[in-house]
Amino acid sequence: MSQQPSDRPSSNNLTRRAFIRGTGVAMALPWLESIPVWGTTPVTGDVPGPFPKRFATLFMACGINSDHWWAKGSGAEMELGKSLEPMEPLKTKMNFVTGLFNRSAVGVGIHPGQTGNILSGAALKRGAELKGGISMDQVLANHIGKDTVQPSMVLGCEQPITGYHETNFSMAYSSYISWQSATSPVPMEVYPSLAFDSLFENRGSMRNKSILDRVKEQASSLSRKVSAGDKAKLDEYLTSVREVEKRIDSMRLAQEKAESRAADRGKPIITMERPDNGLPEDIRDHMRLMCDILALAFQTDKTRVATLLLCRDISGLFYPFLDVRSSHHPASHDDRSDAYERIARYYCSQLAYLASRLEAMPEGEGTVLDNSCLMFISNMWSGSKHDSTKLPIVLAGGLGGTLETGRVLDYTGKSDDDRKLCSMYLSIMDRMGVQLDRFGDAESRLAGI
Repeated sequence: MSQQPSDRPSSNNLTRRAFIRGTGVAMALPWLESIPVWGTTPVTGDVPGPFPKRFATLFMACGINSDHWWAKGSGAEMELGKSLEPMEPLKTKMNFVTGLFNRSAVGVGIHPGQTGNILSGAALKRGAELKGGISMDQVLANHIGKDTVQPSMVLGCEQPITGYHETNFSMAYSSYISWQSATSPVPMEVYPSLAFDSLFENRGSMRNKSILDRVKEQASSLSRKVSAGDKAKLDEYLTSVREVEKRIDSMRLAQEKAESRAADRGKPIITMERPDNGLPEDIRDHMRLMCDILALAFQTDKTRVATLLLCRDISGLFYPFLDVRSSHHPASHDDRSDAYERIARYYCSQLAYLASRLEAMPEGEGTVLDNSCLMFISNMWSGSKHDSTKLPIVLAGGLGGTLETGRVLDYTGKSDDDRKLCSMYLSIMDRMGVQLDRFGDAESRLAGI
Protein backbone atom coordinates (compact mmCIF):
# COMPACT_ATOMS: atom_id res chain seq x y z
CA MET A 1 0.00 0.00 0.00
CA SER A 2 1.45 3.35 -1.00
CA GLN A 3 0.14 6.78 -0.21
CA GLN A 4 1.31 10.11 -1.61
CA PRO A 5 1.66 13.15 0.68
CA SER A 6 -1.25 15.62 0.60
CA ASP A 7 -1.31 19.36 1.17
CA ARG A 8 -2.87 19.03 4.61
CA PRO A 9 -1.35 16.90 7.36
CA SER A 10 -4.75 15.65 8.58
CA SER A 11 -5.88 14.42 5.18
CA ASN A 12 -7.10 10.84 4.90
CA ASN A 13 -4.92 10.55 1.79
CA LEU A 14 -1.84 10.16 3.99
CA THR A 15 -1.61 7.24 6.41
CA ARG A 16 1.03 6.27 8.91
CA ARG A 17 1.82 3.36 6.68
CA ALA A 18 2.82 5.87 4.02
CA PHE A 19 5.78 5.32 1.71
CA ILE A 20 8.06 7.74 0.00
CA ARG A 21 9.32 6.38 -3.28
CA GLY A 22 12.22 6.81 -5.63
CA THR A 23 13.57 4.87 -8.58
CA GLY A 24 13.50 1.19 -7.58
CA VAL A 25 12.95 1.89 -3.90
CA ALA A 26 10.09 2.29 -1.43
CA MET A 27 10.80 3.68 2.04
CA ALA A 28 8.12 3.03 4.66
CA LEU A 29 7.66 5.80 7.22
CA PRO A 30 7.52 5.58 11.02
CA TRP A 31 4.43 6.58 13.00
CA LEU A 32 3.74 10.30 12.68
CA GLU A 33 1.29 12.17 14.93
CA SER A 34 0.07 14.64 12.30
CA ILE A 35 -1.29 11.95 9.98
CA PRO A 36 -3.87 9.21 10.65
CA VAL A 37 -3.22 5.87 12.28
CA TRP A 38 -1.64 3.07 10.26
CA GLY A 39 -4.14 2.21 7.56
CA THR A 40 -7.18 3.53 9.46
CA THR A 41 -9.37 6.61 9.66
CA PRO A 42 -8.20 9.23 12.21
CA VAL A 43 -10.10 9.12 15.48
CA THR A 44 -11.90 12.08 17.05
CA GLY A 45 -9.62 14.69 18.55
CA ASP A 46 -6.54 13.28 16.84
CA VAL A 47 -6.06 10.76 19.65
CA PRO A 48 -3.90 7.88 18.41
CA GLY A 49 -5.62 4.53 18.02
CA PRO A 50 -4.09 1.23 19.15
CA PHE A 51 -0.55 0.78 17.95
CA PRO A 52 0.57 -2.50 16.40
CA LYS A 53 2.09 -5.09 18.70
CA ARG A 54 5.37 -6.67 17.62
CA PHE A 55 7.24 -9.78 18.68
CA ALA A 56 10.87 -10.74 18.05
CA THR A 57 13.09 -13.60 19.18
CA LEU A 58 16.84 -13.27 19.66
CA PHE A 59 18.54 -16.64 19.90
CA MET A 60 21.93 -17.54 21.38
CA ALA A 61 23.03 -21.19 21.36
CA CYS A 62 24.72 -23.38 23.97
CA GLY A 63 23.54 -21.74 27.17
CA ILE A 64 24.91 -19.17 29.58
CA ASN A 65 27.16 -18.91 32.65
CA SER A 66 24.67 -19.87 35.39
CA ASP A 67 26.75 -18.27 38.15
CA HIS A 68 26.07 -14.83 36.74
CA TRP A 69 22.70 -15.26 35.01
CA TRP A 70 20.27 -14.18 37.72
CA ALA A 71 17.98 -11.38 38.80
CA LYS A 72 16.16 -10.59 42.03
CA GLY A 73 13.79 -7.93 43.24
CA SER A 74 11.49 -5.91 41.01
CA GLY A 75 11.12 -2.61 39.19
CA ALA A 76 13.80 -0.01 39.69
CA GLU A 77 15.15 -1.98 42.67
CA MET A 78 15.78 -5.12 40.64
CA GLU A 79 19.32 -6.48 40.97
CA LEU A 80 20.95 -8.11 37.98
CA GLY A 81 23.72 -10.66 37.75
CA LYS A 82 26.92 -9.74 35.94
CA SER A 83 25.85 -11.27 32.63
CA LEU A 84 22.63 -9.24 32.65
CA GLU A 85 24.26 -5.89 33.43
CA PRO A 86 23.71 -4.57 29.86
CA MET A 87 19.98 -4.52 30.68
CA GLU A 88 20.45 -2.28 33.73
CA PRO A 89 19.04 0.88 32.06
CA LEU A 90 16.00 -1.10 30.88
CA LYS A 91 15.29 -3.34 33.87
CA THR A 92 11.92 -1.73 34.57
CA LYS A 93 10.89 -2.77 31.05
CA MET A 94 12.14 -6.34 31.20
CA ASN A 95 11.09 -9.64 32.76
CA PHE A 96 13.63 -12.21 33.86
CA VAL A 97 12.09 -15.65 33.32
CA THR A 98 13.62 -18.86 34.62
CA GLY A 99 12.56 -22.46 35.13
CA LEU A 100 10.64 -22.99 31.88
CA PHE A 101 11.45 -26.00 29.72
CA ASN A 102 10.67 -27.49 26.33
CA ARG A 103 9.58 -31.08 27.00
CA SER A 104 10.35 -32.31 23.46
CA ALA A 105 13.94 -31.11 23.78
CA VAL A 106 14.71 -33.04 26.98
CA GLY A 107 16.16 -36.55 26.91
CA VAL A 108 16.41 -36.78 23.14
CA GLY A 109 20.12 -36.15 22.71
CA ILE A 110 22.26 -33.05 22.62
CA HIS A 111 22.30 -30.04 20.30
CA PRO A 112 20.01 -30.42 17.22
CA GLY A 113 17.26 -32.11 19.22
CA GLN A 114 17.41 -29.23 21.70
CA THR A 115 17.27 -26.50 19.09
CA GLY A 116 15.05 -27.12 16.08
CA ASN A 117 11.92 -27.04 18.24
CA ILE A 118 12.80 -24.07 20.46
CA LEU A 119 9.91 -22.05 18.99
CA SER A 120 7.55 -24.95 18.24
CA GLY A 121 7.72 -27.40 21.13
CA ALA A 122 7.31 -30.21 18.58
CA ALA A 123 8.99 -33.59 18.72
CA LEU A 124 11.69 -33.79 16.04
CA LYS A 125 12.20 -36.74 13.71
CA ARG A 126 15.63 -38.28 13.32
CA GLY A 127 17.20 -39.34 10.04
CA ALA A 128 16.93 -37.97 6.53
CA GLU A 129 13.37 -36.67 6.69
CA LEU A 130 12.84 -33.39 8.50
CA LYS A 131 9.76 -33.29 10.68
CA GLY A 132 8.97 -31.05 13.61
CA GLY A 133 6.38 -28.32 13.81
CA ILE A 134 5.54 -24.78 12.77
CA SER A 135 7.24 -22.21 15.00
CA MET A 136 5.22 -19.69 16.96
CA ASP A 137 6.66 -16.73 15.03
CA GLN A 138 5.22 -18.21 11.85
CA VAL A 139 1.88 -18.89 13.53
CA LEU A 140 1.82 -15.18 14.31
CA ALA A 141 2.91 -14.32 10.76
CA ASN A 142 0.12 -16.46 9.30
CA HIS A 143 -2.48 -14.63 11.38
CA ILE A 144 -1.28 -11.02 11.48
CA GLY A 145 1.19 -10.89 8.59
CA LYS A 146 -1.52 -9.76 6.18
CA ASP A 147 -1.46 -6.39 7.93
CA THR A 148 2.16 -5.67 6.93
CA VAL A 149 4.27 -5.70 3.78
CA GLN A 150 6.40 -8.56 5.15
CA PRO A 151 4.57 -11.20 7.20
CA SER A 152 7.80 -11.86 9.10
CA MET A 153 11.51 -11.14 9.02
CA VAL A 154 13.94 -14.01 9.58
CA LEU A 155 17.56 -12.97 10.04
CA GLY A 156 20.76 -14.73 11.07
CA CYS A 157 24.39 -13.93 11.79
CA GLU A 158 25.84 -17.32 10.94
CA GLN A 159 25.42 -19.58 7.93
CA PRO A 160 23.48 -22.82 8.44
CA ILE A 161 25.33 -26.11 8.38
CA THR A 162 24.46 -29.38 6.68
CA GLY A 163 24.84 -33.06 7.49
CA TYR A 164 23.91 -35.08 10.57
CA HIS A 165 24.83 -34.99 14.23
CA GLU A 166 26.00 -38.07 16.12
CA THR A 167 22.49 -38.25 17.58
CA ASN A 168 21.16 -38.83 14.02
CA PHE A 169 19.29 -35.53 13.98
CA SER A 170 19.76 -33.36 10.91
CA MET A 171 21.98 -30.32 11.43
CA ALA A 172 19.17 -28.29 9.89
CA TYR A 173 17.61 -28.42 13.36
CA SER A 174 20.75 -26.75 14.72
CA SER A 175 20.70 -24.08 12.04
CA TYR A 176 17.10 -22.81 12.00
CA ILE A 177 14.68 -21.74 14.72
CA SER A 178 11.92 -20.43 12.42
CA TRP A 179 9.84 -23.12 10.66
CA GLN A 180 7.02 -22.44 8.21
CA SER A 181 5.76 -26.03 8.46
CA ALA A 182 6.68 -29.31 10.10
CA THR A 183 9.13 -30.06 7.30
CA SER A 184 10.39 -26.66 6.08
CA PRO A 185 12.52 -24.04 7.80
CA VAL A 186 12.01 -20.42 6.79
CA PRO A 187 14.91 -19.24 4.59
CA MET A 188 17.15 -17.10 6.76
CA GLU A 189 18.81 -13.92 5.51
CA VAL A 190 22.38 -13.70 6.76
CA TYR A 191 23.64 -10.89 4.53
CA PRO A 192 22.99 -7.42 5.99
CA SER A 193 22.99 -5.81 2.53
CA LEU A 194 20.23 -8.14 1.30
CA ALA A 195 18.20 -7.66 4.49
CA PHE A 196 18.55 -3.90 4.04
CA ASP A 197 17.48 -4.11 0.38
CA SER A 198 14.44 -6.17 1.34
CA LEU A 199 13.48 -3.64 4.00
CA PHE A 200 13.34 -0.83 1.44
CA GLU A 201 12.38 -2.88 -1.61
CA ASN A 202 15.69 -1.75 -3.09
CA ARG A 203 16.19 -3.39 -6.46
CA GLY A 204 17.23 -2.89 -10.05
CA SER A 205 20.29 -1.31 -11.61
CA MET A 206 20.39 1.51 -9.03
CA ARG A 207 20.66 -0.84 -6.05
CA ASN A 208 24.15 0.43 -5.24
CA LYS A 209 23.06 4.07 -5.19
CA SER A 210 21.93 5.79 -2.01
CA ILE A 211 18.30 5.17 -1.11
CA LEU A 212 17.99 8.55 0.56
CA ASP A 213 19.28 10.33 -2.54
CA ARG A 214 16.55 8.65 -4.57
CA VAL A 215 13.73 9.68 -2.20
CA LYS A 216 15.14 13.11 -1.38
CA GLU A 217 12.49 15.09 -3.24
CA GLN A 218 9.53 13.27 -1.68
CA ALA A 219 11.13 13.39 1.76
CA SER A 220 11.57 17.16 1.50
CA SER A 221 7.96 17.57 0.34
CA LEU A 222 6.64 15.48 3.22
CA SER A 223 8.80 17.34 5.75
CA ARG A 224 7.09 20.61 4.79
CA LYS A 225 3.61 19.17 5.36
CA VAL A 226 3.84 17.53 8.77
CA SER A 227 3.96 19.09 12.23
CA ALA A 228 7.18 20.41 13.77
CA GLY A 229 7.35 17.38 16.06
CA ASP A 230 6.90 14.99 13.17
CA LYS A 231 9.51 16.87 11.14
CA ALA A 232 12.06 16.26 13.88
CA LYS A 233 11.03 12.61 14.07
CA LEU A 234 11.27 12.24 10.28
CA ASP A 235 14.71 13.88 10.22
CA GLU A 236 15.92 11.54 12.95
CA TYR A 237 14.58 8.52 11.07
CA LEU A 238 16.23 9.53 7.79
CA THR A 239 19.51 10.16 9.61
CA SER A 240 19.31 6.69 11.12
CA VAL A 241 18.69 5.13 7.71
CA ARG A 242 21.66 7.03 6.27
CA GLU A 243 23.93 5.80 9.03
CA VAL A 244 22.91 2.18 8.44
CA GLU A 245 23.20 2.63 4.67
CA LYS A 246 26.79 3.83 4.96
CA ARG A 247 27.74 0.75 6.96
CA ILE A 248 25.96 -1.49 4.46
CA ASP A 249 27.91 -0.15 1.47
CA SER A 250 31.19 -1.90 2.25
CA MET A 251 29.37 -5.13 3.09
CA ARG A 252 27.51 -5.07 -0.21
CA LEU A 253 30.83 -4.95 -2.05
CA ALA A 254 32.23 -7.80 0.09
CA GLN A 255 29.19 -9.95 -0.67
CA GLU A 256 29.42 -9.34 -4.42
CA LYS A 257 33.12 -10.31 -4.38
CA ALA A 258 32.28 -13.43 -2.38
CA GLU A 259 29.68 -14.50 -4.94
CA SER A 260 32.29 -14.11 -7.67
CA ARG A 261 34.87 -16.13 -5.68
CA ALA A 262 32.35 -18.89 -5.06
CA ALA A 263 31.52 -19.06 -8.77
CA ASP A 264 35.22 -19.19 -9.69
CA ARG A 265 35.80 -22.04 -7.24
CA GLY A 266 32.67 -23.89 -8.30
CA LYS A 267 31.38 -24.27 -4.75
CA PRO A 268 28.29 -22.97 -2.91
CA ILE A 269 28.93 -19.74 -1.04
CA ILE A 270 27.32 -21.29 2.04
CA THR A 271 30.26 -23.71 2.35
CA MET A 272 32.87 -20.94 2.47
CA GLU A 273 34.32 -19.61 5.70
CA ARG A 274 33.89 -16.06 6.96
CA PRO A 275 35.02 -13.60 5.53
CA ASP A 276 35.44 -15.41 2.18
CA ASN A 277 31.68 -15.95 2.18
CA GLY A 278 31.08 -12.20 2.21
CA LEU A 279 29.82 -12.01 5.78
CA PRO A 280 31.31 -9.29 8.03
CA GLU A 281 34.58 -10.47 9.53
CA ASP A 282 33.80 -8.71 12.81
CA ILE A 283 30.69 -10.32 14.30
CA ARG A 284 30.04 -7.11 16.26
CA ASP A 285 29.37 -5.26 13.01
CA HIS A 286 27.16 -8.06 11.76
CA MET A 287 24.96 -8.31 14.85
CA ARG A 288 24.66 -4.57 15.29
CA LEU A 289 23.52 -4.10 11.68
CA MET A 290 20.95 -6.88 11.93
CA CYS A 291 19.58 -5.31 15.11
CA ASP A 292 19.40 -1.93 13.37
CA ILE A 293 17.55 -3.41 10.40
CA LEU A 294 15.08 -5.19 12.68
CA ALA A 295 14.52 -1.97 14.63
CA LEU A 296 13.77 -0.02 11.44
CA ALA A 297 11.37 -2.77 10.32
CA PHE A 298 9.42 -2.49 13.58
CA GLN A 299 9.52 1.32 13.59
CA THR A 300 8.01 1.55 10.10
CA ASP A 301 5.55 -1.34 10.56
CA LYS A 302 7.25 -3.20 7.72
CA THR A 303 6.75 -6.34 9.79
CA ARG A 304 5.50 -7.15 13.27
CA VAL A 305 7.17 -10.54 13.66
CA ALA A 306 10.90 -11.28 13.53
CA THR A 307 13.56 -13.78 14.54
CA LEU A 308 17.26 -13.10 14.76
CA LEU A 309 19.56 -16.09 15.12
CA LEU A 310 22.59 -14.40 16.67
CA CYS A 311 24.51 -17.67 16.56
CA ARG A 312 23.42 -21.15 15.58
CA ASP A 313 23.77 -24.28 17.65
CA ILE A 314 27.30 -25.76 17.64
CA SER A 315 28.44 -22.29 16.63
CA GLY A 316 31.90 -21.66 15.26
CA LEU A 317 31.95 -17.92 15.97
CA PHE A 318 35.10 -16.41 17.53
CA TYR A 319 35.33 -13.48 19.95
CA PRO A 320 38.85 -12.02 19.96
CA PHE A 321 37.44 -8.70 21.20
CA LEU A 322 36.38 -10.53 24.39
CA ASP A 323 39.83 -12.09 24.86
CA VAL A 324 38.34 -15.56 24.35
CA ARG A 325 40.52 -18.03 22.48
CA SER A 326 38.00 -20.80 21.82
CA SER A 327 35.10 -20.59 19.41
CA HIS A 328 31.58 -20.47 20.80
CA HIS A 329 30.75 -24.16 21.05
CA PRO A 330 34.01 -25.32 22.70
CA ALA A 331 33.86 -22.31 25.03
CA SER A 332 30.40 -23.39 26.16
CA HIS A 333 31.85 -26.67 27.45
CA ASP A 334 33.49 -24.53 30.15
CA ASP A 335 30.33 -22.52 30.70
CA ARG A 336 31.12 -21.37 34.24
CA SER A 337 34.42 -19.81 33.21
CA ASP A 338 35.08 -16.06 33.09
CA ALA A 339 35.55 -16.35 29.33
CA TYR A 340 32.11 -17.82 28.75
CA GLU A 341 30.57 -15.28 31.11
CA ARG A 342 31.94 -12.55 28.86
CA ILE A 343 30.35 -14.29 25.88
CA ALA A 344 26.96 -14.51 27.62
CA ARG A 345 27.16 -10.85 28.66
CA TYR A 346 28.03 -9.85 25.11
CA TYR A 347 24.93 -11.61 23.78
CA CYS A 348 22.79 -9.98 26.44
CA SER A 349 24.18 -6.65 25.20
CA GLN A 350 22.62 -7.36 21.79
CA LEU A 351 19.20 -7.60 23.41
CA ALA A 352 19.95 -4.41 25.33
CA TYR A 353 21.02 -2.63 22.16
CA LEU A 354 17.90 -3.60 20.20
CA ALA A 355 15.64 -2.77 23.14
CA SER A 356 17.31 0.63 23.57
CA ARG A 357 16.87 1.37 19.86
CA LEU A 358 13.15 0.65 20.13
CA GLU A 359 12.90 2.59 23.39
CA ALA A 360 14.34 5.65 21.60
CA MET A 361 11.52 5.55 18.99
CA PRO A 362 8.50 7.57 20.19
CA GLU A 363 5.09 6.11 19.46
CA GLY A 364 2.10 7.98 20.89
CA GLU A 365 2.59 8.44 24.63
CA GLY A 366 5.11 5.61 24.70
CA THR A 367 7.75 4.01 22.53
CA VAL A 368 8.03 1.20 20.00
CA LEU A 369 9.50 -0.95 22.79
CA ASP A 370 6.38 -0.38 24.87
CA ASN A 371 4.35 -1.93 22.04
CA SER A 372 6.76 -4.81 21.46
CA CYS A 373 7.98 -7.97 23.15
CA LEU A 374 11.58 -9.03 22.57
CA MET A 375 12.43 -12.52 23.75
CA PHE A 376 16.04 -13.52 24.35
CA ILE A 377 16.40 -17.30 24.65
CA SER A 378 18.98 -20.07 24.49
CA ASN A 379 18.46 -23.76 23.78
CA MET A 380 20.03 -24.90 27.04
CA TRP A 381 20.97 -23.72 30.50
CA SER A 382 24.39 -25.34 30.75
CA GLY A 383 26.65 -25.98 27.77
CA SER A 384 28.97 -28.30 29.67
CA LYS A 385 26.08 -30.56 30.73
CA HIS A 386 23.91 -29.90 27.67
CA ASP A 387 21.18 -29.28 30.23
CA SER A 388 17.86 -28.12 28.78
CA THR A 389 15.69 -28.95 31.80
CA LYS A 390 15.32 -25.20 32.17
CA LEU A 391 16.08 -22.36 29.77
CA PRO A 392 17.46 -18.82 30.12
CA ILE A 393 14.84 -16.30 28.97
CA VAL A 394 14.63 -12.51 29.14
CA LEU A 395 11.64 -10.56 27.85
CA ALA A 396 11.79 -6.85 27.08
CA GLY A 397 8.85 -4.58 26.30
CA GLY A 398 5.26 -4.27 27.46
CA LEU A 399 3.43 -5.47 24.33
CA GLY A 400 1.02 -2.55 24.21
CA GLY A 401 0.41 -2.51 27.96
CA THR A 402 -0.68 -6.18 28.03
CA LEU A 403 2.53 -7.46 29.63
CA GLU A 404 3.58 -6.23 33.06
CA THR A 405 7.33 -5.64 33.25
CA GLY A 406 10.04 -5.18 35.88
CA ARG A 407 9.58 -8.68 37.33
CA VAL A 408 11.45 -11.87 38.11
CA LEU A 409 9.30 -14.86 37.12
CA ASP A 410 10.71 -18.06 38.62
CA TYR A 411 9.00 -21.33 37.69
CA THR A 412 11.80 -23.58 38.95
CA GLY A 413 9.74 -25.10 41.76
CA LYS A 414 6.61 -25.63 39.68
CA SER A 415 5.43 -28.95 38.30
CA ASP A 416 6.40 -29.79 34.73
CA ASP A 417 2.85 -29.06 33.59
CA ASP A 418 3.07 -25.56 35.05
CA ARG A 419 6.40 -24.55 33.57
CA LYS A 420 6.01 -25.26 29.87
CA LEU A 421 7.74 -22.96 27.40
CA CYS A 422 4.82 -23.41 25.01
CA SER A 423 2.42 -22.16 27.70
CA MET A 424 4.34 -18.88 27.61
CA TYR A 425 4.02 -18.84 23.83
CA LEU A 426 0.25 -19.26 24.13
CA SER A 427 0.17 -16.33 26.55
CA ILE A 428 2.18 -14.13 24.21
CA MET A 429 0.12 -15.10 21.17
CA ASP A 430 -3.07 -14.26 23.10
CA ARG A 431 -1.74 -10.74 23.61
CA MET A 432 -0.96 -10.52 19.89
CA GLY A 433 -4.58 -11.35 19.07
CA VAL A 434 -3.91 -14.98 18.09
CA GLN A 435 -5.78 -17.38 20.36
CA LEU A 436 -5.21 -21.11 20.01
CA ASP A 437 -6.60 -24.07 21.95
CA ARG A 438 -3.12 -25.55 22.17
CA PHE A 439 0.40 -25.11 20.87
CA GLY A 440 3.24 -27.61 21.01
CA ASP A 441 2.85 -29.56 24.25
CA ALA A 442 0.72 -26.91 25.98
CA GLU A 443 -3.03 -26.50 26.34
CA SER A 444 -2.99 -23.90 29.11
CA ARG A 445 -1.51 -20.43 29.47
CA LEU A 446 1.47 -19.71 31.68
CA ALA A 447 0.34 -18.57 35.11
CA GLY A 448 1.74 -15.29 36.39
CA ILE A 449 2.91 -13.83 33.15
